[in-house]
Amino acid sequence: MPIDKELLDILVCPKCKGELVFEKDNSGLICNACKLKYPIEDDIPIMLIDEAIKIA
Repeated sequence: MPIDKELLDILVCPKCKGELVFEKDNSGLICNACKLKYPIEDDIPIMLIDEAIKIA
């Protein structure tokens, strides 16, 4: 089950409070400002800065 649209509308990057977008394969949420990917595990976004993956 994908993340609910209403939840995505209120989620922000915990580091910069910027907008998040779905990665194309729905494996994570991307903050383009911080260049971080917050992974999604078992349909739950892991919104911890320490767990975020740096992207190029």
